[in-house]
Amino acid sequence: MQVKDHAAIVHLLAELRVEHRDLDTAIHQLSAGLSRDELQLTRMKKRKLLLKDSIARLESKLIPDLDA
Repeated sequence: MQVKDHAAIVHLLAELRVEHRDLDTAIHQLSAGLSRDELQLTRMKKRKLLLKDSIARLESKLIPDLDA
């Protein structure tokens, strides 16, 4: 992996983690409210899962391949 690629992945990871954290906060606030929008909650939870998967995939790209 080139240095540019590594830096781009690290930057993208940081952005995805911020969005994931923000979604987590929004989900908690929405679910604690009196008027719960279940459809919105479901969409937000689905997006949060997609972000989690993307974060895991990018983190695995940062691990160097070892020749056996």
